[in-house]
Amino acid sequence: MTAEAAAIPRTMTAVIAEAHGGPEVLTCVQRDVPRPAIGEVLIAVAAAGINRPDIMQRSGALPAPAGASDIFGLEVAGRVVACGEGVAPNLIGSDVMALVKAGGYATHVCARADHCLPIPVGLSLVEAAALPEGLFTIWHNLFDRGALRSGNVLLIEGGASGIGTLALQLAKVVGASVITTAGGPEKCARLATMGVSAIDYREPGQDERILALTQGRGVDVVLDILGGEAVNRHLTLMAPGGRHVGLSFMTGAVASIDLGLLMRKGLWLTSSTLRPKPDEEKAGIVQDIVRHLLPHMGAAGVRPVISSILPLAQAAEAHRLLESGSNFGKIVLQIAEETEA
Repeated sequence: MTAEAAAIPRTMTAVIAEAHGGPEVLTCVQRDVPRPAIGEVLIAVAAAGINRPDIMQRSGALPAPAGASDIFGLEVAGRVVACGEGVAPNLIGSDVMALVKAGGYATHVCARADHCLPIPVGLSLVEAAALPEGLFTIWHNLFDRGALRSGNVLLIEGGASGIGTLALQLAKVVGASVITTAGGPEKCARLATMGVSAIDYREPGQDERILALTQGRGVDVVLDILGGEAVNRHLTLMAPGGRHVGLSFMTGAVASIDLGLLMRKGLWLTSSTLRPKPDEEKAGIVQDIVRHLLPHMGAAGVRPVISSILPLAQAAEAHRLLESGSNFGKIVLQIAEETEA
């Protein structure tokens, strides 16, 4: 028996919601440590990322998939301490980051082995925990469906978010130009230091500024978190053949579309969500991330921007911070101290 396996406790601390509602419904409970099923690994969690789908689940706007754990959390980093049938036992003792369907806000979580990613050299476990949801989302939506490539102009709505700050770095790596929106001069100034054009959406004339930055041509790809009326506005800002990628719909789930404009410009509208996707499709995305994105991470230059690090017991405060919109980058729960491999 390995030292990691011998150290697995019977119970663990985890965060659930007692009911739908505000951050105050989140509470710490004791649960049995799960056992990895066929094709899974058990991870001793060092840190877990906070994501907007967590907030939507807590409020009742986006229920967890049928059969998923009621423990919150979609991404983690930590050490593999046990393997299920069909998984090479030499993974035990390895540090990984992983996308999970649920269960990340806990000291232990099971993840499919083929949904785990190696941690790039130069990144801590806290930094790694801020990456899986963003890497999956960005590869699948921005690079695959959105077909972002060198020479394109990308517009990111909400560039100061965890996904926004990661997407703009990866977009620049492939040779795209980036325009972002953010709320307030301080966030815009910080984004400008990252080598992008940042526009304060609280100020009038943002659309005119976007068009001016593209010499009137428009943007090739829009990464949109707003939805609602913003979608049609984006169509007017897009270059011929542009791709509009919807990640969320913070201002409304229903959009009125000018189909004539869509047809004349030959625009594409696409959207996707990760959680209900088949496991096999997610495993394929892992391979694309390893091949195309991880070589640019960590010591190679691209790293997540961390806004706040809080302990597991302060999960409710982490949700309040994300909902307030005051964060610049990612909010992470640190669950255990890092140890040497």
